[in-house]
Amino acid sequence: MVKNHLSRLNAPKSWSMKRKGIKFITRPNSGLHSLRESMPLSLILTNLLKYARTRKEVKKILNEKKVIINGKVRKSLEFAVGLMDVISVPSLDESYRVYYNHLGKFQLLPIKGEEIELKPVKIENKTVLKGGKFQINNTDGTNLILDKNDYVTGDTLIISLKDGKIKEHLQFKKGAKIFITAGNKIGTMGVIDDIKENKIMVKTKDSEFETLKKYAFVIGKLQTIEEKWI
Repeated sequence: MVKNHLSRLNAPKSWSMKRKGIKFITRPNSGLHSLRESMPLSLILTNLLKYARTRKEVKKILNEKKVIINGKVRKSLEFAVGLMDVISVPSLDESYRVYYNHLGKFQLLPIKGEEIELKPVKIENKTVLKGGKFQINNTDGTNLILDKNDYVTGDTLIISLKDGKIKEHLQFKKGAKIFITAGNKIGTMGVIDDIKENKIMVKTKDSEFETLKKYAFVIGKLQTIEEKWI
């Protein structure tokens, strides 16, 4: 049990759930997202979407192939869902993007239109491969093999979930719209006002603050975020 489950008391603080009750809870599979930065699909269906109440009901929904994550049908209760992932339920005509709220808890933001087919990924580092190609490693665990070294660590790439191609390149620079993914200002959206080594100055609608560069995720023109936080 312990191998596939996690003590509720030791579960990440980002999970919206009761800490008391049944001792163990589903542990997300290791993969694209780390434990701290992900949430098992079963918990999303029960606690966030309220589509099911029991593990049996979750299994039924997933076995009927009703849930799509980032353009692919997922049937595993333990599948790890993380920041900026897209959850779609075609039978209900509902789609959501995963974010953190101001308490650092995962939340689902309804999305529509072309945003359903887009996923932003933040570049974590780059690797030079044989043959002069470049591997872009992203913070969500995915990577891209490219012919040109056109991107910088910290930039964001908007990826099409239909074909995996880069739709847009968002630079990490002064004036860029960002979403804060950790620290005291987690869940806040603002604009980069200044960049100082490993820190940045951020301006929001009502305030100004300093935070670490690694906490900033450039989001550009994702309208759903602006509607929610601006």
